[in-house]
Amino acid sequence: MTTLAPLEFVAGNQSVRASVIWLHGLGADGHDFLPVVQMLSLPGVRFILPHAPERPVTVNGGYVMPAWYDIRGSGLDMDEDEAGLAQSSRTVDGLIEHEQGRGIALSQIIVAGFSQGGALALYAGLARGKAQGGVMALSAYLPLMADFSTRCAVDIHTVPVFMAHGMQDVVVPLQLAELSRQKLVSFGFDVAWQVYPMAHSVCEEEIDAIRAWLVQVLELRA
Repeated sequence: MTTLAPLEFVAGNQSVRASVIWLHGLGADGHDFLPVVQMLSLPGVRFILPHAPERPVTVNGGYVMPAWYDIRGSGLDMDEDEAGLAQSSRTVDGLIEHEQGRGIALSQIIVAGFSQGGALALYAGLARGKAQGGVMALSAYLPLMADFSTRCAVDIHTVPVFMAHGMQDVVVPLQLAELSRQKLVSFGFDVAWQVYPMAHSVCEEEIDAIRAWLVQVLELRA
Protein backbone atom coordinates (compact mmCIF):
# COMPACT_ATOMS: atom_id res chain seq x y z
CA MET A 1 0.00 0.00 0.00
CA THR A 2 1.31 3.43 -0.91
CA THR A 3 1.60 6.15 1.69
CA LEU A 4 1.66 9.77 0.54
CA ALA A 5 2.09 12.81 2.75
CA PRO A 6 -1.21 14.61 3.40
CA LEU A 7 -1.97 17.95 1.80
CA GLU A 8 -2.29 20.93 4.14
CA PHE A 9 -4.08 24.24 3.77
CA VAL A 10 -4.24 27.23 6.11
CA ALA A 11 -6.11 30.42 5.16
CA GLY A 12 -4.76 33.81 6.19
CA ASN A 13 -1.76 34.67 8.34
CA GLN A 14 -3.16 33.93 11.79
CA SER A 15 -1.41 31.40 13.99
CA VAL A 16 -3.01 27.95 13.81
CA ARG A 17 -5.26 27.17 16.75
CA ALA A 18 -7.39 24.33 15.34
CA SER A 19 -7.04 21.43 12.92
CA VAL A 20 -9.56 19.65 10.69
CA ILE A 21 -8.58 16.25 9.32
CA TRP A 22 -10.68 15.83 6.16
CA LEU A 23 -11.00 12.33 4.67
CA HIS A 24 -11.93 11.92 0.99
CA GLY A 25 -14.29 9.40 -0.55
CA LEU A 26 -13.69 6.13 -2.37
CA GLY A 27 -11.49 6.42 -5.44
CA ALA A 28 -10.53 10.05 -4.78
CA ASP A 29 -7.52 11.56 -3.01
CA GLY A 30 -6.62 14.46 -0.76
CA HIS A 31 -6.97 16.96 -3.61
CA ASP A 32 -10.69 16.22 -3.93
CA PHE A 33 -11.87 18.59 -1.19
CA LEU A 34 -9.07 21.15 -1.38
CA PRO A 35 -11.34 23.61 -3.30
CA VAL A 36 -14.02 23.22 -0.61
CA VAL A 37 -11.70 23.94 2.33
CA GLN A 38 -10.34 26.93 0.41
CA MET A 39 -13.91 28.19 -0.01
CA LEU A 40 -14.49 27.90 3.74
CA SER A 41 -11.83 30.56 4.29
CA LEU A 42 -11.31 30.03 8.02
CA PRO A 43 -8.11 31.75 9.22
CA GLY A 44 -6.34 29.95 12.04
CA VAL A 45 -7.58 26.51 10.99
CA ARG A 46 -5.21 23.96 9.49
CA PHE A 47 -6.92 21.54 7.12
CA ILE A 48 -5.21 18.17 6.77
CA LEU A 49 -6.18 16.27 3.61
CA PRO A 50 -4.68 12.76 3.67
CA HIS A 51 -4.65 10.25 0.82
CA ALA A 52 -6.10 6.78 1.30
CA PRO A 53 -3.86 3.85 0.40
CA GLU A 54 -4.61 1.94 -2.78
CA ARG A 55 -6.30 -1.42 -2.30
CA PRO A 56 -8.58 -3.81 -4.23
CA VAL A 57 -12.26 -2.94 -3.80
CA THR A 58 -14.51 -5.97 -4.06
CA VAL A 59 -17.67 -4.15 -5.15
CA ASN A 60 -15.71 -2.70 -8.09
CA GLY A 61 -14.52 -6.08 -9.30
CA GLY A 62 -11.33 -6.02 -7.26
CA TYR A 63 -10.06 -2.92 -9.06
CA VAL A 64 -7.24 -1.26 -7.13
CA MET A 65 -8.04 2.30 -6.10
CA PRO A 66 -7.63 4.69 -3.17
CA ALA A 67 -9.87 3.33 -0.41
CA TRP A 68 -9.95 3.60 3.35
CA TYR A 69 -11.40 0.08 3.57
CA ASP A 70 -12.91 -2.56 1.29
CA ILE A 71 -16.56 -2.50 0.27
CA ARG A 72 -17.70 -6.04 -0.38
CA GLY A 73 -21.20 -5.49 -1.72
CA SER A 74 -23.89 -3.00 -2.62
CA GLY A 75 -25.24 -3.25 0.92
CA LEU A 76 -22.81 -0.92 2.72
CA ASP A 77 -23.84 -2.21 6.14
CA MET A 78 -23.37 -5.90 5.24
CA ASP A 79 -20.15 -7.96 5.41
CA GLU A 80 -18.19 -4.90 6.48
CA ASP A 81 -14.39 -4.72 6.39
CA GLU A 82 -13.63 -4.44 10.09
CA ALA A 83 -9.89 -5.01 9.61
CA GLY A 84 -9.65 -2.27 6.99
CA LEU A 85 -11.60 0.15 9.17
CA ALA A 86 -9.33 -0.59 12.12
CA GLN A 87 -6.22 -0.09 10.02
CA SER A 88 -7.39 3.26 8.65
CA SER A 89 -8.53 4.30 12.12
CA ARG A 90 -4.96 3.91 13.29
CA THR A 91 -3.91 6.21 10.45
CA VAL A 92 -6.42 8.81 11.69
CA ASP A 93 -5.14 8.34 15.24
CA GLY A 94 -1.63 9.08 14.00
CA LEU A 95 -2.78 12.27 12.26
CA ILE A 96 -4.52 13.43 15.43
CA GLU A 97 -1.44 12.70 17.52
CA HIS A 98 0.69 14.60 15.00
CA GLU A 99 -1.52 17.67 15.39
CA GLN A 100 -1.27 17.37 19.17
CA GLY A 101 2.49 17.33 18.76
CA ARG A 102 2.20 20.62 16.89
CA GLY A 103 0.47 22.20 19.87
CA ILE A 104 -3.19 21.74 18.93
CA ALA A 105 -5.45 20.69 21.82
CA LEU A 106 -7.67 17.63 21.32
CA SER A 107 -10.69 19.87 21.86
CA GLN A 108 -9.63 21.82 18.76
CA ILE A 109 -9.21 18.81 16.46
CA ILE A 110 -12.07 17.76 14.21
CA VAL A 111 -12.27 14.66 12.02
CA ALA A 112 -14.36 15.17 8.90
CA GLY A 113 -15.03 13.24 5.75
CA PHE A 114 -17.16 12.63 2.69
CA SER A 115 -18.80 9.30 1.78
CA GLN A 116 -16.36 6.52 2.74
CA GLY A 117 -14.20 9.17 4.41
CA GLY A 118 -17.21 10.35 6.41
CA ALA A 119 -17.93 6.79 7.51
CA LEU A 120 -14.34 6.46 8.68
CA ALA A 121 -14.61 9.81 10.47
CA LEU A 122 -17.57 8.51 12.49
CA TYR A 123 -15.84 5.20 13.17
CA ALA A 124 -12.43 6.59 14.09
CA GLY A 125 -13.61 9.78 15.78
CA LEU A 126 -16.46 8.50 17.91
CA ALA A 127 -15.98 4.79 18.39
CA ARG A 128 -12.33 5.29 19.31
CA GLY A 129 -12.93 8.53 21.19
CA LYS A 130 -10.11 10.45 19.55
CA ALA A 131 -11.90 13.39 17.91
CA GLN A 132 -12.68 15.53 20.93
CA GLY A 133 -13.40 18.68 18.93
CA GLY A 134 -16.10 17.16 16.76
CA VAL A 135 -16.90 14.82 13.89
CA MET A 136 -18.36 15.81 10.53
CA ALA A 137 -19.78 13.17 8.16
CA LEU A 138 -21.02 14.22 4.72
CA SER A 139 -23.06 11.79 2.62
CA ALA A 140 -21.92 9.01 4.94
CA TYR A 141 -23.05 6.38 7.45
CA LEU A 142 -21.92 4.77 10.70
CA PRO A 143 -19.97 1.56 9.97
CA LEU A 144 -20.39 -1.57 12.10
CA MET A 145 -23.44 0.03 13.63
CA ALA A 146 -24.59 -3.06 15.51
CA ASP A 147 -21.32 -3.22 17.44
CA PHE A 148 -21.09 0.49 18.22
CA SER A 149 -21.88 0.02 21.91
CA THR A 150 -18.78 -2.14 22.40
CA ARG A 151 -16.51 0.41 20.69
CA CYS A 152 -18.01 3.70 21.80
CA ALA A 153 -15.56 5.54 24.02
CA VAL A 154 -16.74 6.45 27.48
CA ASP A 155 -17.66 10.05 28.29
CA ILE A 156 -17.43 11.47 24.77
CA HIS A 157 -21.12 12.12 24.27
CA THR A 158 -20.50 15.85 24.46
CA VAL A 159 -18.53 15.64 21.19
CA PRO A 160 -20.55 17.56 18.56
CA VAL A 161 -21.49 15.76 15.35
CA PHE A 162 -22.50 17.27 12.01
CA MET A 163 -24.15 15.07 9.38
CA ALA A 164 -25.45 16.17 5.98
CA HIS A 165 -26.94 14.13 3.16
CA GLY A 166 -28.56 14.37 -0.24
CA MET A 167 -32.18 13.38 -0.73
CA GLN A 168 -31.37 11.77 -4.08
CA ASP A 169 -28.22 9.94 -2.94
CA VAL A 170 -28.14 6.46 -4.54
CA VAL A 171 -24.57 5.67 -3.40
CA VAL A 172 -25.17 5.98 0.34
CA PRO A 173 -28.95 5.76 0.82
CA LEU A 174 -30.52 8.52 2.88
CA GLN A 175 -32.26 5.86 4.97
CA LEU A 176 -28.89 4.44 6.07
CA ALA A 177 -27.65 7.89 7.03
CA GLU A 178 -30.85 8.55 9.00
CA LEU A 179 -30.50 5.21 10.78
CA SER A 180 -26.92 6.14 11.65
CA ARG A 181 -28.04 9.49 13.04
CA GLN A 182 -30.72 7.79 15.14
CA LYS A 183 -28.13 5.36 16.51
CA LEU A 184 -25.85 8.22 17.58
CA VAL A 185 -28.74 10.14 19.14
CA SER A 186 -29.73 7.02 21.10
CA PHE A 187 -26.23 7.04 22.60
CA GLY A 188 -26.60 10.66 23.69
CA PHE A 189 -24.76 12.45 20.89
CA ASP A 190 -26.01 15.87 19.81
CA VAL A 191 -26.19 15.51 16.02
CA ALA A 192 -26.67 18.54 13.78
CA TRP A 193 -28.54 17.09 10.78
CA GLN A 194 -28.98 18.67 7.36
CA VAL A 195 -30.64 17.27 4.23
CA TYR A 196 -30.38 18.84 0.78
CA PRO A 197 -32.08 18.26 -2.62
CA MET A 198 -28.96 16.76 -4.22
CA ALA A 199 -27.37 13.44 -5.13
CA HIS A 200 -24.09 12.05 -3.75
CA SER A 201 -22.33 15.39 -3.74
CA VAL A 202 -21.83 18.67 -1.89
CA CYS A 203 -23.80 21.87 -2.54
CA GLU A 204 -23.14 25.54 -1.80
CA GLU A 205 -25.79 25.70 0.92
CA GLU A 206 -24.15 22.74 2.63
CA ILE A 207 -20.73 24.43 2.52
CA ASP A 208 -22.26 27.47 4.23
CA ALA A 209 -23.68 25.19 6.94
CA ILE A 210 -20.31 23.47 7.37
CA ARG A 211 -18.60 26.81 7.83
CA ALA A 212 -21.15 27.96 10.39
CA TRP A 213 -20.79 24.71 12.34
CA LEU A 214 -17.00 24.89 12.36
CA VAL A 215 -17.10 28.51 13.52
CA GLN A 216 -19.43 27.49 16.35
CA VAL A 217 -17.70 24.36 17.62
CA LEU A 218 -14.18 25.79 17.30
CA GLU A 219 -15.29 29.15 18.71
CA LEU A 220 -13.85 31.06 15.76
CA ARG A 221 -14.59 34.57 14.67
CA ALA A 222 -17.18 34.47 11.89
